[in-house]
Amino acid sequence: MKTSVSWRGKRRFEAVASNGQTVVIDAKPDAGGDDAGPRPMELVLMGLCGCTGIDVSLILERMRITPLRIEITADGERAAEPPEFFTKIVMNYVVDAPDADVNKVLRAVKLSQDKYCSVAHSLRAEIVGTLVFNGQSVPW
Repeated sequence: MKTSVSWRGKRRFEAVASNGQTVVIDAKPDAGGDDAGPRPMELVLMGLCGCTGIDVSLILERMRITPLRIEITADGERAAEPPEFFTKIVMNYVVDAPDADVNKVLRAVKLSQDKYCSVAHSLRAEIVGTLVFNGQSVPW
């Protein structure tokens, strides 16, 4: 999996996914941005919600449960000092499936969080970087 971002002026970047889809990323105005897109940490929370949502919907489908609604919100608390990483994320799942057993739905949510959600398990990933400056590779 690969993605790239390109600077579009000020604090705005355009991200391009491997399938060609694009997302504009920007900073808040007091950080010099134009508020033209989500902030990077908001995208992390969106990715987390999307990842677990895909898991839950797939697990419920395999359980032969057809939900009428799945909505997921995430509220992230961040450290006060840089790098202001997430210290706690509270996830709220709203699932409407009138004929389903609540224990099966809870199992789907727990399986996603504990086993399957790649984003949740990547938040503590090792990050390895390289720098190419003015066309020259710089040792990290």
